[in-house]
Amino acid sequence: MKTIPKDALRHELIGETIKVVSSTNKGLVGIEGKVVDETRNMLIIKSKKMQKIPKNQVKIEIRNVEIDGKSLIGKPEDRLKK
Repeated sequence: MKTIPKDALRHELIGETIKVVSSTNKGLVGIEGKVVDETRNMLIIKSKKMQKIPKNQVKIEIRNVEIDGKSLIGKPEDRLKK
């Protein structure tokens, strides 16, 4: 699995399937689902139920690419404009 640099992520996450591969909160590890919404600090995903995933606590996998959630912090629309 490859890790991408912070400034290379200019992609819409809503609609993507993600998996939490590591987290400072062990209860989040392994959660997998479809991103239905994104805020400045949270990813809201739908798996068996709706779950809020704090970006600053996780590393996620999207399409076999690992992304540090800290690199996603900020308004989604601002990240897409960069």
